[in-house]
Amino acid sequence: MRDAVDYILGIDIGGTDVKAAALTLEGRQIDNFLSPTEVSAKDFVLSTKDLIGKISLKYGGAPLAIGIASPGLAAKDGRSIAWMQGRMEMIQGVDWTQCLDSPTLIPVLNDAHAALIGEVWQGAAKDCKDVVMLTLGTGVGGAAMTDGALLRGHLGRAGHLGHISLDSGGKLDIVNTPGSLEDAIGNCTIAERSEGRFADTEQLVKAFLQGNEFAVNLWNRTIRDLAAGIASFINILDPEVVILGGGMIAAGDALFSLLEIEMNRVEWRPTGSKVRIVPAQLGSFAGAYGAAFHAMKLMNDDSMGTTD
Repeated sequence: MRDAVDYILGIDIGGTDVKAAALTLEGRQIDNFLSPTEVSAKDFVLSTKDLIGKISLKYGGAPLAIGIASPGLAAKDGRSIAWMQGRMEMIQGVDWTQCLDSPTLIPVLNDAHAALIGEVWQGAAKDCKDVVMLTLGTGVGGAAMTDGALLRGHLGRAGHLGHISLDSGGKLDIVNTPGSLEDAIGNCTIAERSEGRFADTEQLVKAFLQGNEFAVNLWNRTIRDLAAGIASFINILDPEVVILGGGMIAAGDALFSLLEIEMNRVEWRPTGSKVRIVPAQLGSFAGAYGAAFHAMKLMNDDSMGTTD
């Protein structure tokens, strides 16, 4: 065990991995931790508690604050995920403050909300106040901040940007949106959209770069659909920057250069200036950064108090 270090801890619980980031109060990374997600609520709570114990031992004491990020809609009181149906239903209703025996609140955020907060704190949108973030992966997640405030909405649904409709006559997606952005560009539909030619977006991009005619047409349509979605978000939220994260940004120039061309065609620019579209900087640990910052902010708020 080393000498005691003042640090905050963010924990991002995903379907595959639990990611934790130990950070200084200024946001400097001390250490990152990765462990597989357990199969039941009891197991993953115990494994998370064990992880916190190991980190506390390594750094000479407990963190000053702990924050949790997770898929699903966060409860109004910030103690749990109030709604999460699907492969991680076991996380629904878990009160992390109680389960981890914490004397102070361990706040819980939706993982996309947390990722945006992380990128604004220490990433691609540092010090920005009007930001849209899209995570382009299996599906299309997102979050938005306006005038420095995270948009949560009445039930916590705000930021599910992948579920806007691009085609009112399209098939219903997982939340009953017809012709959604997620189904138009997400990895979840690539086999269907490519008529079985490609198993994932990585294969599609590889074929595109090789000049395959079918792949070129499909990738160009994907970029057009993404640009239509981003243009819509710009018109509604008026951000200064749009952050793109998730596995799809591994396409690099094949994504960003084509997207810039398409945005030149469809973006409304009343002042002549265009919205910056940038890749996320914090990678898969953005949610952990955001969860840690959220917990630190509440720690400094007199309303956080204790759980007594």
